Amino acid sequence: MKFVLIDGIRTLQLDLITTAALALLLLMLGNHIRKKYTVFQKMTIPASVIGGFLCSFIVLILRVTNVLYIEMDTTLQLPFMLAFFTCVGFGGSFKMLKTGGRLLIIYLASTWILAILQNIIGVGLAKTLGIDPLLGIMAGTVSLVGGHGNAAAFGPIAEQAGAQGASAVALASATYGLIVGSLLGGPVGDWILKKNKIDVTSDAEQAISTDKSETTTEMKNGFTTDRFLAHLTFVFVFMAGGVIFSELIAKLEIKNFAIPSYVGAMFLAIVFRNINDKKQLFKMDNQIVEMISDIGLGFFLTMAIMTLKIWELASLAGPLIIILLVQTVFLFFFVLFFVFPLLRGKKGSTDSYDAGVLSGGFMGWGLGIAATAFVCMSAIVEKYRKSSPKAFLIAPLCGAVFVDIVAIPTIIFFISLFS
Repeated sequence: MKFVLIDGIRTLQLDLITTAALALLLLMLGNHIRKKYTVFQKMTIPASVIGGFLCSFIVLILRVTNVLYIEMDTTLQLPFMLAFFTCVGFGGSFKMLKTGGRLLIIYLASTWILAILQNIIGVGLAKTLGIDPLLGIMAGTVSLVGGHGNAAAFGPIAEQAGAQGASAVALASATYGLIVGSLLGGPVGDWILKKNKIDVTSDAEQAISTDKSETTTEMKNGFTTDRFLAHLTFVFVFMAGGVIFSELIAKLEIKNFAIPSYVGAMFLAIVFRNINDKKQLFKMDNQIVEMISDIGLGFFLTMAIMTLKIWELASLAGPLIIILLVQTVFLFFFVLFFVFPLLRGKKGSTDSYDAGVLSGGFMGWGLGIAATAFVCMSAIVEKYRKSSPKAFLIAPLCGAVFVDIVAIPTIIFFISLFS
């Protein structure tokens, strides 16, 4: 940690350890605030969102008043994200997927439809408001379904095609999406459950996890350092495998195709999980996996939110703000009148609760990222004390992996069409 002068402004540079310590303190603070002020629990706002936003707004105020700039080292954000998605993969039992087959197909089809519609809305409004249609694409699927990763990747491509400031617009739109998605996902899912008067029976005897149907009691009977270390080792091995797998795919230089390291890690973990179910190569304790997953998600999302460059939103001009607001309202009604009814099926269906949880996750994902969906759903199941293993398996798989089957070609097609 050190103070330096950058462009005449005093800047505090936080190193890796200090940034990590701050993220953990903010996560704990978020948990404390959430427990002390029950309004956050009633609104299903996650602890990582509370702590992260508190920091990002303080950083924003210090910056806009030119009192102090703060720069943080986010190196550890990727490893914790990798750990989280690897643990999601360890919960990816094909038996569970079979039981949620209908929900998986509907949710996946909904992500594909949204990926197309967000671009149509973005382009249509851009033309109506008299701005470059490519900027409408940047404020559509690129930033909302794609997040900061796609924003950074496609922004320069749009600029090369003639759209000035496309990168700034894409990154600012992605920032908007992460903020609003994190805040709306949980409350929307909760509101849908209440509005439809879905009877939710609390599952107090089971811990909230991504695979409740196979929860073990080993944590209660004898949690040991050796057991935890064995699971942590497996997680890190598959994290490394995901990185290697991603690099091998990149070396193939397949046009417009890439697999992020976290996706590779999740797929490898899914493959191992299902082989292990049959061969019993390793006795997997789901509660330990859940513990590592919770830590990874909490740390990763807290760091992602606390380091948001909220001042980038200043680059969004009036027309682009209108586009993003319309995208948000459209997504809400899309979830309410399309996604939830299809997921629920007939009234009284056993999928009703899962449909509500998935709908909250879809609202968070449709503006943010896959991890946003996960944390929004976590807030819902924590409030109702009832798990939703189908939702926690389906949302990350569809929102982080399979959506790109349609989303990436759609983005490329629209950019080519309006260049």
